Amino acid sequence: MVIANTRSTNGATEKRTSPKAPKGGAQDDDDRDGKEETVTDDRPSPMDVLRQARAQLAELTGMTAESVSSFAQTEDGWSLEVEVLELERVPDTMSLMASYEVELDPQGQLTGYRRVRRYERGRADTHRPGGR
Repeated sequence: MVIANTRSTNGATEKRTSPKAPKGGAQDDDDRDGKEETVTDDRPSPMDVLRQARAQLAELTGMTAESVSSFAQTEDGWSLEVEVLELERVPDTMSLMASYEVELDPQGQLTGYRRVRRYERGRADTHRPGGR
């Protein structure tokens, strides 16, 4: 039996096949018929989700996504908190940053975002645990 994993990345489809050892030393019916069993994994990897979220948020807002400060899989997809450069100033420590809560569906497509706070790059937020 041959198992094929198909995964879509940025519109391209990648197909990997690997032989599977027959159970009990006998060939499966599928092997004798020349059929393949296909296993499809439509879920993107966590790194793909992070990259997609940053790119989609930057495209929608026109602002540079600098980092992801939190990342979690939810029942509805993914939830991230992304740090964005909102206003560049000199010196850099005076630049205005913002944290955006970003929601994505299970495939990594942005479904919504909102700004949850603004701050100067050089200042720590003492009002929230963990500096968030």
